[in-house]
This record gives sequence, structure tokens and C-alpha cells, in this order.
Amino acid sequence: MKLDLNQLDLIDIEILEEQIKVPLTYYVSGPNIGTAPVILINHPLTANAKFSGVDGWWNEIVGPGKAIDTNIYSVISFNIPGNGVDSYKWKSVEKIHTGHIAKLFINGLKKLGITDLYALIGGSIGGGISWEMAVLSPKLCKHLILIASDWKSTDWVIANTFIQNQILKNSKDPVADARMHAMLLYRTPESFSSRFARSENEQKKMFNVESWLLHHGKALKDRFTLEGYLLVNQLLGSINILRNNKNFDTLIEQISAEIYLISVDSDLLFIPDEDRMTFNRLKKLEKKCFYYEINSVHGHDAFLIENNQVNNILNTIFKK
Repeated sequence: MKLDLNQLDLIDIEILEEQIKVPLTYYVSGPNIGTAPVILINHPLTANAKFSGVDGWWNEIVGPGKAIDTNIYSVISFNIPGNGVDSYKWKSVEKIHTGHIAKLFINGLKKLGITDLYALIGGSIGGGISWEMAVLSPKLCKHLILIASDWKSTDWVIANTFIQNQILKNSKDPVADARMHAMLLYRTPESFSSRFARSENEQKKMFNVESWLLHHGKALKDRFTLEGYLLVNQLLGSINILRNNKNFDTLIEQISAEIYLISVDSDLLFIPDEDRMTFNRLKKLEKKCFYYEINSVHGHDAFLIENNQVNNILNTIFKK
């Protein structure tokens, strides 16, 4: 996978009392850093730092005149090291958690001379990393925008990453098979019914939904590595701002940002009930917080599909 990413010097990070150096690549768009407010976007599970331009995964949202306007903001994204975009490989994937990635990204911002962010945005696992960054650096951003994500991996998420791990370690075609299973979490039965309606592919002699799953499995296999998938799956099950017996109220009270929770009403991975409970906890702490909901039959992936709704929500936030 070739992307026009920039490379930072090696970043120091401590993993289980061992000090190591990790390469950090990033993509940036908009005015030169230091000349405009900065927005950091933390990418989803199988995406990368390339949020816009050729092969950009969020082109409908980020760009000149769009909701995240690159005429106004310097927009940056770090690539999760070891996901296959760069050549880095972790020695022990099972020891890595989202808190380590959050610390790396904070150190990366410091290397770039960025001391504060206008907004910190994350979708899916990127939202989990954003939560972790906010508790590690409570005054880092003005707006903390968390989309289809959570501050912890629930038992449901942990259970599904466990199954994904079993597939990745035991299947004869691990990346493709794990991706097909994962698509059942990213979409919904209603989404499948509305799209396929039990239609068949006569040429392939299979249901179209089966053909679609095979396509998505092959597509990820063609651009992703087994090591990269094992890493991001490990990270997805490791989100936890309360690690080391931290206290939720104490951590949240220190965050100076306005907090925006954006859920998908049909999300089967990061279910909206969890965000609603978090929102109520934030309100009790008298935090300046807001809750939005994307309405869609498409489930978790709706934040990448329902572009008009996402644009409208982000426009509301940035025009406050």
C-alpha cells in the first residue's frame, strides 16, 4: 500500500516498563501547521491516515468548503503504527493497547510543534483512541468529537474481538474470513434485507449477500496484512480510559473540551445505549456535552455512509 504519508522521527514510548522507539507516519491537508487551527482525525479500524484525496476514506467530509474545511483548518491524521501501512511490527501485539497509541499520537503532536487542537475527532476505534488522548492530555483540544465509539471496550466488543482473533489465528484464509465475520457487526439485518432481498447471483450460483461478503473479504486481504489485522483487533478490544484503576469522574472532570457524542441508532458494535449512559454521566458532572444520533439502517458503518447527516452534525458543531 503506497500512500503519500509523511514520516516523523522515532517516537519514544514505554511498554510494560520497556522504553522503545516507534516510527510514526502522518497525513496533513490544509494550511501549513502553525498558520491555522489544527484538527486531528483518528482513523477507523482498517482505514489509515489518508482521510482525503486519492483513496481518502472521508472525502465527503474533509476538504475545501466541506464540514471539516481545509481552507480554514490544518487537518492531520496519524497512522496506527504496525497496521501494515508502514513497515513497523510490534514485538508482542498482545501487550499493546489504545492507551499506548494515544500516547504515541500525543508525542507526535509535540514533535510537530502542536500544543493544542481546535478539534480531536475519532470514528470507531479512532474514537476510543481520542478518548484515551483526552484523559492523558485533558487540555489538548477545544472540541472532543467521538463518533460511533466508546471510552471502553464493552463485554460485547471484547467477545467479538476474541472471535476475530480465533479466526485470524486458525483460519486457512484468516484476513478474508475475519473480515467477512466483521461485516456482520458493521452492518445490520435490515441493511442486508434492503440491499439484497434474498436475490441470487445466477452466474456465481450463490446469494448476492454471499458474493458481497466474499468481495469484502478479498478486498481487505488485498490491502491488509495478517499482522496488521491482529494488531487493530487487539486494540479494538483494549479501549479503557480507566486502566490502572482510574476513576471515571476524576478523569472526566479534568477534560476542558466540549464533548460531542455521535452515535448510530442501529450500531451493533458500539451500541448507542452506551453513549446515552455516558452522556447522562457527563451531564451529572456538569460537563459541556452534546449528544447526536445518526439515523440509518446500515449500522456501525453508517458514519462512513450517511455523509449528509455527518456533515450536518459537524457543521452544527463547528458553527457554534
